[in-house]
Amino acid sequence: MGATLHAEWTKARTVPTTMWLLGGVVTLTVMLSALVTASTKCGSAATCAADPAKISLTGIYLGQAVVGVLAVLAISDEYSTGMIRVTLAAMPRRGMVLTAKAAVVTGMVLVAGVIAVLPSVLMGRMILPGNGLVFPAAGPMLRVTVGSILYLGLIGLLSLGVATMVRDSAVAIGIVLSLLFVFPIVAHFVSDPIWQRHLEQIGPMTAGLAIQDTVDLSNQPISPWTGLGVLAAWAAGALLLGRLVLAMRDA
Repeated sequence: MGATLHAEWTKARTVPTTMWLLGGVVTLTVMLSALVTASTKCGSAATCAADPAKISLTGIYLGQAVVGVLAVLAISDEYSTGMIRVTLAAMPRRGMVLTAKAAVVTGMVLVAGVIAVLPSVLMGRMILPGNGLVFPAAGPMLRVTVGSILYLGLIGLLSLGVATMVRDSAVAIGIVLSLLFVFPIVAHFVSDPIWQRHLEQIGPMTAGLAIQDTVDLSNQPISPWTGLGVLAAWAAGALLLGRLVLAMRDA
């Protein structure tokens, strides 16, 4: 396993797009979060329904898309160039190859997530109280911070699983973005509140980002850690299906 991990890490760090995409995760997350944080104002904290934690981390909506692209390219690039044949010839245990790719992708995304999330939270802590919002206590914000980093890691695993199944970069990216954004779009247009709530509970993005909720938790569609668990189930299912497809077909 050690040799497989080393090989996958070597491939990942020597591809120029990897570092550009990791930089994109950080830059887009921090910049959008800063923009929204600075522009959000509330006349009275007592009447303001906005969640300061979510405002501070608005950039994750863009950052997760770059994470998805990064994770998809981690395997689909090898299919497009034919390099996957060399990889599987050198390391014929396909499940181990996918596990190593998942570990490398997750590690890179978690590091980028830490670099992106911590400044975003710090900016929110510094700016939002002056704009009329009460920033959450340390306990809930620790959950939000750690959970948001884990959220990005799980998005990476979900994307890697999808890409392993379909091989093609454009198709895989389209599927990942659809999984993330179609559920909240459909829920917005559904008039029945019960169905709307169910869609928010099962959607990978809407459920996963519940980890950022700090306001009116009892009335949210799903609790924070349960929501992150739903996203983890999506990621595990995608990886399992990807592993089965990888084992059954030729490279």
